[in-house]
Amino acid sequence: MSTLTGHPSDPVFEALIVPYRSMTPRSAAILAGTLVALSLIIALRFVLLGAWPVLLFSLLEVPLLGVLLAINIRRARTSELILLDRQTLTVTRTDPACRRHSFSLPAAWLQVNLEAGGAGSRLMLSSHGNGREVGAFLHEPDRALLFEALRSAMSIARAADFDNPQL
Repeated sequence: MSTLTGHPSDPVFEALIVPYRSMTPRSAAILAGTLVALSLIIALRFVLLGAWPVLLFSLLEVPLLGVLLAINIRRARTSELILLDRQTLTVTRTDPACRRHSFSLPAAWLQVNLEAGGAGSRLMLSSHGNGREVGAFLHEPDRALLFEALRSAMSIARAADFDNPQL
């Protein structure tokens, strides 16, 4: 009877985690267009009333709005891919500029900890004194679910594989 079958490098656990962003590029464009139109209508009304400095502030806030929406859309491109096989756990991070950085930890000595702190918890992966945080952009309930899923996957990855053809 075999608990795990297949090659040791076959994935036991795979998770792609991305930050929660409810705004798509299309909805950001709609929001920006609406706010620009409202800002210009309000500024035009004040110009007609003789308060022309309002137009200057309106012209300053519109580019600021565009920059902030662009930062939000850009940060939505970050992700972390967590792959666990029976030998290693590999985390591949993609930053907002779409550059990828990976690190691997041996699964045999891997510890998965959910550390409580003043500002919230941190999901830490550590092995031989080398610790890394994953899922920093997740909300607390999602981080706890990831912690439980990783611990469960670790127990599966560490399970003994008895391949005895005589049974």
